[in-house]
Amino acid sequence: QVQLVESGGGLVQTGGSLRLSCAASGSIFRINDMGWYRRAPGKQRELVASMPSGGRTVYADSVKGRFTISRDNSKNTVDLQMNSLKPEDTAIYYCQLVNPGPKYYWGQGTQVTVSS
Repeated sequence: QVQLVESGGGLVQTGGSLRLSCAASGSIFRINDMGWYRRAPGKQRELVASMPSGGRTVYADSVKGRFTISRDNSKNTVDLQMNSLKPEDTAIYYCQLVNPGPKYYWGQGTQVTVSS
């Protein structure tokens, strides 16, 4: 089993920055994907950014140039630096880890609210 714990959400004004962090523990394979998704009110959950352990980083078009994903494989953590935040970035942000199989694991979510 895998546990994911997110932190770093909150309320910020338009143009501001936030940094989300996710720490994974449990049965974590060396080769895996880690990433961030979000669910805005009334919308489906969508990919924000994904960073495979040995592959190419993927970003949603809506966040390219503003958000940066990073991970520390030695600590099993993945962070999301969010700059130039917009009201449309308001959502619950979820950390995801994918083990080989694939097996999907999710964090509990952290609220990000961007005021206009």
